Amino acid sequence: MKTLIDFSFSKAAVLGAALALATVSGVAVAGDSKQFNITATYKEECGSCHVAYPPQLLSRESWRVLMAGLDDHFGSDASLDAVKTREVTAYLESNAAGRADKFAAPGNLRVSQTPWFRKEHRDGHDGLTLAMWTSPAVKSPANCGACHTQAERGDYSENGIRLPR
Repeated sequence: MKTLIDFSFSKAAVLGAALALATVSGVAVAGDSKQFNITATYKEECGSCHVAYPPQLLSRESWRVLMAGLDDHFGSDASLDAVKTREVTAYLESNAAGRADKFAAPGNLRVSQTPWFRKEHRDGHDGLTLAMWTSPAVKSPANCGACHTQAERGDYSENGIRLPR
């Protein structure tokens, strides 16, 4: 399988993408009807820098490691106070991918590195090309809203995809 890009990008890009999604009240992933009520703290703290990624895109173990390393969060200090750290960690862990879930990939700290993401976003799949990832309209795999027109509402369904040209 040919991948589009090595998927390495700045922590700021990852944080920015998570923040954009953090403003939503529910999350739905393509092919998944599960809805999540995103907590206000998660929206405020994680969504202020990047899309508040749907918690089921990473495993409990990955969220635990990610939250334990906020002082060096993809190159940025995203530290939270102890109370907020516990609250966000509990939310992410309780809504994380399960062991049998198609998104579970223990050890991955980047959504774009999960087998599911790589499969769905591979070169040639549904019109995707390598050039799109680095185009001015997309910039990086963390910019979900560039193609997923309803990402700000937590909707990543297939019918909401519009590839930039």
